Formats: sequence, C-alpha cells, structure tokens
Amino acid sequence: MGASRNASAGGARYRRVLLKISGEALMGPGEYGLDAQTVARVAGEVKSVLAMGVQVAVVIGGGNIFRGVSGAAKGMERASADYMGMLATVINALAMQNALEQQGVHTRVLSAIPMSTVCEPYIRRRAIRHLEKGRVVVFAAGTGNPFFTTDTAAALRASEMGCDALLKATKVDGVYSADPKKDPTATRYERLDYLEVLARDLGVMDASAISLARENHIPILVFSIQEPGGFADVMQGRGRCTIVSDQARS
Repeated sequence: MGASRNASAGGARYRRVLLKISGEALMGPGEYGLDAQTVARVAGEVKSVLAMGVQVAVVIGGGNIFRGVSGAAKGMERASADYMGMLATVINALAMQNALEQQGVHTRVLSAIPMSTVCEPYIRRRAIRHLEKGRVVVFAAGTGNPFFTTDTAAALRASEMGCDALLKATKVDGVYSADPKKDPTATRYERLDYLEVLARDLGVMDASAISLARENHIPILVFSIQEPGGFADVMQGRGRCTIVSDQARS
C-alpha cells in the first residue's frame, strides 16, 4: 500500500483514507438537492480528520439529484441514466469543494469524465500527489463507466490510492441484520468478514465494491455521518462503527 497504517501525530489509526458519502446524506431535512448547512457540517468533519495529519479522499454519490437505476426503472436506457447520475456526482463534488475551501481546506475535484472547465481530469499519479501535499481530493463521476455504482468507484479509488481504509458514511452507526428503523430487534455487528457480508447480502456496499476491497485488503468502516464528530472518533478508534475486513488477517 502507498500509505502506511501507522498512527499519525493526531492519534489517527490510518494515514490515508477514502470517505464514501451518499448523495442523500447531503440533503439534510429536504427531500431533494443540497442543504448548505449539511454540506458545511460534513466538510467540517473532513477538516477535523485532515487536521490529524490524515490524507483524505472523498467519493460522493448522486442520489440526491438523480439515480441511474431509478431512471432506468422508469424506462430510460440504463447507460444514459447512469451517465446522468455521474454528472449529478460532479455537482455534489463541486459543492463539497466549495464548502471545504470556505473553511480553509485546499481541495481538488478530479472527474472520471473529463470536463476541464470545472475540474481536473482523473489522473492517478496527480491524485496521489494532491493527497501527499495535504489536499482533500474529491473523486467525481464514479468510475466513468455505466453499470458501476459509486460504491464500486469508492473501492476502486481507495485501491488505486493505496488507502489504508474505506469509510462508508451512513445514517446509522454500523451494519445491522435488518433496517433498525423498521425492525427494533435488528442485530448490530461490531466486526464482519467480507465473505459474511456477501453471503448474508447485508447491503453494506454492492458486491463488486466488497470484492474489490477484499482483494486489496482494505477494511471498510461503516459509521454514522449524522453523529457530530463521528468521522474523527472512528479514525481514533473510539467511535461506534462496524468493521468489515478479512478477520483471518486482522
């Protein structure tokens, strides 16, 4: 891996991580689009982890604006719908860049679909250089290919960047056997093996993302982005989360 798993000066467990955020997490109390206060709060969470000396990359979904799968379900051709979803992720990435820079954090947006007027094209070595210089890198437009989710894009970019961990930000504090909001008897898991997640179809991330993380031995930490300071707490090993890893190696 390109980044060592030694603790940084700020007490973080990992030196380079990728944070995956759903587009819906940026909606705040709304039902669509972006909530400026929510985006600013999430940017603050990223800034606090960056201050620990951790190198942070980000992938944001586009479901708050357009979901390719939903578009396809309504009769739209799947590839076209997915490209529209990728463009939605660029909008979210630019919003996050703006929020981070308003808080004094140097940020670069790199898009898998070239659009040089608004952001940089994705070039692996350039992205790594940005991270090494202490900049937050926001990867936009998924993998640049239809039929792949932003979860898979997150696992791919984490692998390419040599990240020590993939942080999946959700609305709950880990992985449960069922939706805890619908089933009060749902069991919360502290640790899971990649193969357990796939076998039980727990819906942490899609199967391609889980398999890619497993192949590259990148642990997935699932935590709540709605908990203030949750990202920093998980990075320091004291926050509530579910860790998905190869337990035989850990």
